[in-house]
This record gives sequence, structure tokens and C-alpha cells, in this order.
Amino acid sequence: MPTTLPLLPGSLIDGRPATLGVLGGGQLGRMFVHAAQALGYETVVLDPDAGSPAGRVSHHFIQADYRDENALRELAARCHAITTEFENVPAESLAALAATRPVSPAAECVAIAQDRIREKAHFASCATGSGVAPAPYAVIENEADLGQVPAVLLPGILKTARLGYDGKGQARVANRDELAAAWQRMGGVACVLEQMLPLAHECSVIVARGRDGQVVSLPVQRNLHRDGILAVTEVYEGNLPEIAVKQAQSATVAIANELNYVGVLCVEFFVLQNGSLVVNEMAPRPHNSGHYTVDACDASQFDLQVRTLAGLPLAAPRQHSAAIMLNLLGDLWFSADGQPRTPPWRDLLALPGAHLHLYGKTEARRGRKMGHLTFTGPDAGAVRQRALQAAALLGMEAF
Repeated sequence: MPTTLPLLPGSLIDGRPATLGVLGGGQLGRMFVHAAQALGYETVVLDPDAGSPAGRVSHHFIQADYRDENALRELAARCHAITTEFENVPAESLAALAATRPVSPAAECVAIAQDRIREKAHFASCATGSGVAPAPYAVIENEADLGQVPAVLLPGILKTARLGYDGKGQARVANRDELAAAWQRMGGVACVLEQMLPLAHECSVIVARGRDGQVVSLPVQRNLHRDGILAVTEVYEGNLPEIAVKQAQSATVAIANELNYVGVLCVEFFVLQNGSLVVNEMAPRPHNSGHYTVDACDASQFDLQVRTLAGLPLAAPRQHSAAIMLNLLGDLWFSADGQPRTPPWRDLLALPGAHLHLYGKTEARRGRKMGHLTFTGPDAGAVRQRALQAAALLGMEAF
């Protein structure tokens, strides 16, 4: 029987507790499950990994491939509404689930985020209203396209159209020869070439949009990436020029509205050296840069994900503390000579305002996201000082 929204916390539907499902068992799914359980919902996770972080804390766990039809039917039977924790879940699986259950975000929105070509086209179509466009780019799908690339796009960054994340599937190219060689190394798949621009900062905006079209926005996050992976997020008043903050939030709302989006959406931007803004990419889910909201806001990005999925009211979230988040990669579990070690948790937790979140991953690997460490406080300067102390203790580069 189709689900009727809203799904009220702690309610019974046909004699069963209201239950929310999530495709994907990583750390984002784990934090979604915690937020759903705090409101009294039961949860179900579907993931192929028997040791998935979210699966280990959920009421129910279905270990299966995301395309497994029997598993999808079981998920739909157990749940009253379903979401996803990562953008590379098969869009067709979301579409199949949506035949009988409320699913957010919609399969079509996820499909656009999975394809840089479609994503760039969407950003370009929204630029007229928001004033924020993507970087100049060209689509490369065959050898003929290589020869037609405008010279102004070089030097540039070549990105695969699909399945690129955390800096993977990307290459910097200075000229046409490097472009051709990089495209061949990527297997000659569909790509996007973006003009390299003079960057001052990177930032992101997270919004939540309900089925009624109501949109609420979290503060703009200033982000630092290293080797294509988020390293540091800083969120406090004055972290970015006010004009950039307003443009980024306005552009994100426009992108969500144009998609008729339902759920939590993160849009990443570049702030150029001249102060102008360029839209980079979007994630149809909560985002690494929004983890600070668990400790620094009265409603986290995961609370908002639960509310949009269940059809609950969206109160505008408020940040009550300045925050800086450090992303904890598996590299920190190894010494300089490659020997396994335990990070100095005792010293880190002695720092005022420290909030440690580990994701329950049993094996540390270099580049793997193992957790995050957020510092909060009433004063941005003091928060920054403590975050820098923590970085030094961890052996992380200062910022």
C-alpha cells in the first residue's frame, strides 16, 4: 500500500512503527540513521558491505547489491519512505522504489548529479536567474570533440562525466597534447573539460527542500581541499565576503527549485580572486562539509534529511556556535614510516570544544574517511586556535 505523508515520529502504520530506509551504508547513512532513530523512527539500510557503518547501527540491514530486485522489494516492504546517502546509487533503483514508496531525492535528480554533462547544462540554465554560472567548459565524447576544444579552455581540468569523486577521474592539462593523452588514459569515455580559473576559496551551501517547495538553508561553509578531498571546513560569521554568501545561497536555492528537488542538497562553488562566484558541482544528499551541523546548529543536515523524507515541517536551522571541522582520513592511523598507530585521542579530547566522530570503520586505509573532528565555541578566533592545535597533534598541515 502506498505511504501517505507526513510520517509522524513514533506513529504506527498498519500496526508497524513508521520506518525510514536508506540506500547506502556509509558514514552519511550512519548519521542519517542516528537522526531518524532520535525521532523514534525505525530504520532499514541496504548495502552490499556486511560491515557497513550504517548497517551496524540500523534496526534492520539488508546486505545486497543496489540493483538486486528481491532486495529492493524487501526494502520497500519494510519501509514507508526511502532516501539515499550517496549519488552513485543506481537511479533506476530509486525509480523502481518510487513506484510504491515516497523516495527523495527523486531518481531524475540523482541521475543529473551522476552525469557532469547534464549537471553543467542544468547549472547553465539556472545562471540567468541566479547570476552564478559554471566555469567555461566543453563536452568531449569522441576524438572529433578534442579538435574542437576552444583554445581559451586551456590550461584546464579534464573530468570524467560519470563516477568521479574525491578528486578521482580528473586530470590537469596544459595543452592539446596533454588533453588528448589524458582523455586516452581515462579510456576515451565522455568527459568535461573546464577552464582553469584563479581561485581564492572554495565554499558550499546545503539546503533542504520539502515536497511543498519550502526551502531552508544552512550557513555557507568555507572549504579547503587537499588532493581533491575535503580537509577543513570553517563556518562562522565573516568566513567569506557577505556578497559571496548571499550569491551562493541564492544560486543553491535556484538550482534546487529548478529541479523541483525534495531532500537535502549540497552545491559546491569556487570563489575567484576577483570575488565572483562559479558553481562547481552538486551532491544530492548530505555532505562532508556539513558534518559540523551536528555540533554547531540546532538542526543538523541529517535532521533536515529526515524531515524532508518524512514530510515534516522545515524550521530554519540556526547556527549557535562558530565551528571548524577537520576531516580525519586513514592516513592519520599510520606513522611517518608507515607503521600502524592510534591517533592521540586523549590529547585531542582535552582541547575545549572538541567533538570527535568516528564512523565505525574497522580498517584504516590511506585516503579513507574514518571520522571527523569538530571544534565549536562562541569565538571564531579561539575555535581556530584549538583546531590548529589539533592539526599539529595529528600531524596535519596547518591551514
